[in-house]
Amino acid sequence: MKLKEDFFTRKKNEIGVFLNEVQTKAVIQTEGPLLLLASPGSGKTTTIIMRIGYLIEEKGFDPSRIKAVTFSRASANDMKERFKRFFPHLPPVDFSTIHSFAFEVVKDHFRRTKTYYQIIEGDLDLEEQEKLDSNNPPLHKKIILRNLFKSIVGENITDDQMDELTTYISFIKNKMIPAEHWSTVKVEVPEAERILREYEEFKRSGHSKLLVDFDDMLTIAEQVLERDRELLRKYQDRFDYVLTDESQDTSMVQHAIIEKLVREHGNLCVVADDDQSIYSWRGAEPSYLLNFKQVYPNATILFMEQNYRSSKDIVDVANHFIKRNKNRYDKNMFTKNPPNKPIKIRSFADYRYQAKYLVQEIQKVEHLSEVAVLYRNNSSSISLMNEFDRAGIPFYMKDADNRFFSHWVVEDILNFMRMTFTDKRPDLLEKIHLKMNGYISKQQMAALKEIDNNESVFDNLLNYVELQDYQVKQLQACKETFLQMRGMPPRHAIRVIRDRLGYEKALEKMCERLGFRKEYLIGILNTLEEIADTLKTMEEFANRLKHLELVLKTSKARKGQNAVTFSTFHSSKGLEFERVYMIDLIEGIIPSTDDQGRTELMEEATRLFYVGMTRAKKHLELIVYRERDGEKVEESQFVANVRNIMNPPKQIPKEKGQKQGIRERKEGTRVPYNPNAIKNKSELRIGNIIRHRVFGRGEVVQLSEDTIEIRFKAGLKRLSTKTCLEMGLLEPV
Repeated sequence: MKLKEDFFTRKKNEIGVFLNEVQTKAVIQTEGPLLLLASPGSGKTTTIIMRIGYLIEEKGFDPSRIKAVTFSRASANDMKERFKRFFPHLPPVDFSTIHSFAFEVVKDHFRRTKTYYQIIEGDLDLEEQEKLDSNNPPLHKKIILRNLFKSIVGENITDDQMDELTTYISFIKNKMIPAEHWSTVKVEVPEAERILREYEEFKRSGHSKLLVDFDDMLTIAEQVLERDRELLRKYQDRFDYVLTDESQDTSMVQHAIIEKLVREHGNLCVVADDDQSIYSWRGAEPSYLLNFKQVYPNATILFMEQNYRSSKDIVDVANHFIKRNKNRYDKNMFTKNPPNKPIKIRSFADYRYQAKYLVQEIQKVEHLSEVAVLYRNNSSSISLMNEFDRAGIPFYMKDADNRFFSHWVVEDILNFMRMTFTDKRPDLLEKIHLKMNGYISKQQMAALKEIDNNESVFDNLLNYVELQDYQVKQLQACKETFLQMRGMPPRHAIRVIRDRLGYEKALEKMCERLGFRKEYLIGILNTLEEIADTLKTMEEFANRLKHLELVLKTSKARKGQNAVTFSTFHSSKGLEFERVYMIDLIEGIIPSTDDQGRTELMEEATRLFYVGMTRAKKHLELIVYRERDGEKVEESQFVANVRNIMNPPKQIPKEKGQKQGIRERKEGTRVPYNPNAIKNKSELRIGNIIRHRVFGRGEVVQLSEDTIEIRFKAGLKRLSTKTCLEMGLLEPV
C-alpha cells in the first residue's frame, strides 16, 4: 500500500493532481476487464492518464506494451500531450484511433497476401480534381458514388443525399449487417441499396488494385483477425494492456476488434458514459456497455459520478433529466460545487427574436471564449452568423459547413433574381424552368435554346415554340412577374419567387419524388429571407451571401481566440464553457419528428440534450419560441421536463375534472395529461382516424404487437404503441 500512497502523493506534489476515491480505485484496478462509467466533468482523461502512468511507474510495465485507443485523432493527440505533461520522464505510449490501428492490421495482411490496394478516402478537392480530367476522374469514394448515383437514378446527387448515402454505408459496415439484410436499413436516398452493391463490386473488380475506404479498414481488420490465427496472435502478444476511451461511441465492428485483441490476457479498461452515447445513426453500439458483464463476466464496473465542471444548479437538474431514459446504468451524478444560479428558460413570441437576444446578451460578456451557442442542426448557425457578423461579435464555428452557400436552393433563388435583370438569357431559364409555374418541358426548353435573336425568352416561347393552351396564360404571367420584380427589395422578391412563381410548390413535388426533406429545404428559404431582411437591393443580397461565405471560412481560424463558439450538440461533446445557450429547442427539432414515438431514438435525443446541458459550468439558458415563419410551434418536451424538475407542478386531483392537469408517470417524469387520450391498445383499429400530439391528424394503416403505422399529412410514421399510449400521444377524432 505504501507504493500506491507514494505514487499518488508524488503526483499531487509534482503536478497538483488529486484523485477521489473512485478515481483512485480505477487507477489501481489493473488486472482483468474494467468498465469505468464516467459522468460529464468527472475527470476521466486525468484518470486514464494516471492509470497508464501507474502501470509503468508502479507496476513496471513496458510503455510500448500498453495500447490506448481513442475515438478521434484530436482526442488521441490531446491524450499524448497530457501524458507527456504528467509524465515527462517516461517514454511515449501508443495512443491512436481505432481506424489507425485497424489500418495497421490491414496493411500487415495485404503485405502477407501480396494484395495491391488503394485508399479512396481522405482530403481531396473534388471539383478541382474533376476539372483537371473529367473523362478520367480520380478514384475517390464520393466521386465513385456520385457517378453511380447519376447512372442509376438519372439525376445529380445533392450534398445532403451524399451525406445520407455515406452515412448509410458506414452504418451497415459498422453494424456488420450482412448483404442479405441491407434492405432492412431505412434510407431515403433513391436506389441506395443498389448503389451500395455496385459500389462494393466496383471496389473489388473495377480497378487493378483493391479499393479500400475508411469503413473497409475496420471490416477487413475484423475479418482478418477472425481468420488469420497467426496474425491475431502477433497483435495479442504485442500488448499487455488495452484502454479504450469514449467507448459509448464505438461500433459493433470496433468492439469486435478490441475483443479479439484482449481475448488472451483480458486486461481491458473501457472508459465510457452510456448517457452520452449520441452516434447510433452512424453505427455506435451503446448496448455493448449495458451487456459488458455478458462479454466479460469477471469485469469490475466503477461509477465516476462526481462532476467537477458545473454548478450544483446545473448538475442536479441534468442528473434528474437523464433519468427520463430507462436503458441506462442507474448513475447519480453529483457535485460538491456550490450553487450559482438556476437554469434560465427564455421563451420568445417569434423565432426572429432569438438571435437578436443572443447578440444583446453576449455583447455584455468580456471573455467571449467562455461562451457557446449550441444547436441540433447546422442550419441554425447561418442566421446566428448573420446577426453576430452585423453586430461585430467574433465567433468560431466548431463544425463550419460551407454547403449552405453552394446549396442548389440558394443558387436557384439567385438565378430567379438574375432573371429580373434580363429575361433574354435562355441559359438562366434552363436552370429554373422545371421549378416555376410556367410548366416548360425539357423539349420546349431545347427548342428555345435554338433561337438566337436576343429577345425575351418568354416572347420566344410564346411566338416560336409549340405550347399547350394552358401554358400561354402562365408564361405571360411569369413574364409580367419578373418585370414587376425589377428593383424589388430582396426579401419581398424571395416571397414572390416562393409564392407567385410557384417555387415552393415545385420543391414540395421534388420532395415527394426524390425523397428530399421538405422541412430542411423550406428552412433554407426562411434563412435566406432573414439574411435579406433590411437589405434594399438584390445586388446587396448577393454580395451579403458572398460576404457571409467568406466570414464562415475565416471563422475556422478563430479557434483559441476570444470568440464565441457556435457548435452542434454532437460536436460540443468533450467541451466546456462558463456560459452556454441552447437554441431552437422546439418540438420537431429536438426531439425531431423522426424521434417521436420511437423509444430508442427518443432516448438518444434525450442524451443529446443532456450533453448540451452538461457543457455549462455556471450559466445555462434554454431558448424557445412560440412561432416561426407565421406558424405556431411547441416548445420541446425536454424544456418542459427541465421546467418541471426545477419547479415541480402540484398534482391536480382528477375528481375536479379539469381538462388540463399533470399526471406523474411511473418513470418519474411528468407529461401533460390529456383526458381524451387513447389509453388501451384495444381502442386502436386499422382505418381509425386519430390525432397525434405532434403530427396531427392521421389514419391507422398497420398494427403489430409493438408498433403502429399511421399515415399523416407529413408521411407514413411507424411509432411505438407502448410510448404512444403511455404518453397520451393519440386521441380519437
